[in-house]
Amino acid sequence: MEIEPHERARLGLFLAFQYPVEVSGVTVGRFLRRAVEIRFEGEKEVRTKSFLKDLREAMDFMEIDQQFINRYLNEGFSGGEKKRMEILQMLMLQPQFSILDETDSGLDIDALSIVARGVNKLRERDFGALIITHYQRILDHIKPDFVHIMYQGRVVTSGGGELVTELEKRGYDWVRAQYGKEEEVHE
Repeated sequence: MEIEPHERARLGLFLAFQYPVEVSGVTVGRFLRRAVEIRFEGEKEVRTKSFLKDLREAMDFMEIDQQFINRYLNEGFSGGEKKRMEILQMLMLQPQFSILDETDSGLDIDALSIVARGVNKLRERDFGALIITHYQRILDHIKPDFVHIMYQGRVVTSGGGELVTELEKRGYDWVRAQYGKEEEVHE
């Protein structure tokens, strides 16, 4: 059964994009207020004062300047600011499960640490995530419970964090040697 993206979000699914899009004309504050209202519709009333308090606390946690509340979503943001903004959205929406598509792509060391801190905060409660990455560095900050290596569109091997260490040591040629030689492998 296929359901619309907004219905998936309401059920607690979140998708962080490799390249977050800009939304001209919609401020961060308005976007997040409406998204939170829709996400928790029928569960709790979203009061302006408590919403702003929660948003400001989450922005401080993600080291996002408070002035961003009035800026258009992702417009003119750096790559790191866009990624931190997505994690801010996750913190506000409290999804049950998130798919993070190369969230570490293009992040400097400081931004990577901040993004990881946000994801780890969500891990303190009932939360799961699929982190799609080509690099170990984000996994130095977010310790994976399970690691799956995909090759030619399918999972070819799985394991714990030690699998990342083995892959870093042996490289993708190790996976290609075991499962074929033609396609690119994604961690």
